[in-house]
Amino acid sequence: MANEMSQIAALADPTRLAVFELVAEQPRSVAEITRSLPVTQSAVSQHLKVLREAQLVRSEPRGASNIYHVDPAGLVRMRAWLDRFWGSALQEFQKQVEQEWRDK
Repeated sequence: MANEMSQIAALADPTRLAVFELVAEQPRSVAEITRSLPVTQSAVSQHLKVLREAQLVRSEPRGASNIYHVDPAGLVRMRAWLDRFWGSALQEFQKQVEQEWRDK
């Protein structure tokens, strides 16, 4: 659970979420991400470091730069954790709907 919480915390920052969404669209370098956002290259690098530590992105060396990709293993773990709550939420929704039908 600690890792999933760090993933959620990492995505809570709006700029970091924007960085993650850009990488999720397609693999990108720091320079490409920087051109798409109103932040410095240094700031993008710091956001990518947090995302990498949270196992949401991974880097692949390509020439003199790194290309960032979504880390599928990290997303699978976060999704599994979130799905536990989704199942409970759906069960509660079903109970509520059934109760409303009985009350009619």
